[in-house]
Amino acid sequence: MSMTSQESRHALYYPFHLCHDRTLQRLLAEYSSIHFRDYMALQITAMSGTTAYMDRMGNAHPELVTSGRIVQGYSVSGPLDADAIAAVNRDLADEAWRSEFHVSLTNDRRFQRGLFDYSHGVRIGNATVPGPAALLRLVEASRQHQPHSVQELQRLSGRRLSLEEGYDYEYALALVKTSASLVYTIRLSLKHGLDAVTDSEAHFRLLERTCSRDQVFVENWRIAREGY
Repeated sequence: MSMTSQESRHALYYPFHLCHDRTLQRLLAEYSSIHFRDYMALQITAMSGTTAYMDRMGNAHPELVTSGRIVQGYSVSGPLDADAIAAVNRDLADEAWRSEFHVSLTNDRRFQRGLFDYSHGVRIGNATVPGPAALLRLVEASRQHQPHSVQELQRLSGRRLSLEEGYDYEYALALVKTSASLVYTIRLSLKHGLDAVTDSEAHFRLLERTCSRDQVFVENWRIAREGY
């Protein structure tokens, strides 16, 4: 990660709404302000979606909010608009993006934890499944090539699911959540003139692929997490 003068650099941390304190300190050493989105609660249909707990980085660092070093309050919740749906569908139809996603889901523990909590039994379709067993099903190689879209996720959200359909739904939801977080990263970075910075190698590579494919220029940087 190579920087110029701190005074002219402003960063958007992605893809999460919180970061580790050691990452925050490294960002503050390089940038004059660090911007954070609010928690992303996606509305999939009128009757379904993800939930949100509205904690913020500034809760633990009020002095940094007051001084302007932390800027927060960017809303990324609610239904996806038409442009966002089209952007997510481009990611989900992109073989290279899907391959990167699946490899990360299979091998990157932090990437897994950002999408699923499989430390206990989970509801999949019409059954309760032990968390580790559910994860093994979700990382089956065939899922990488299964077609998905926002519209298909909405279709699955609208009815009772069998166990197999439940796995399809969970995988599709993980895809859409991951892509949507990057769509909002691009939007916020371009709108506010911010560098996109992450300490997640998987999300860094996925954003690089999206920007390269769609010919979008965003300054994208990765902080390597070492020892934490």
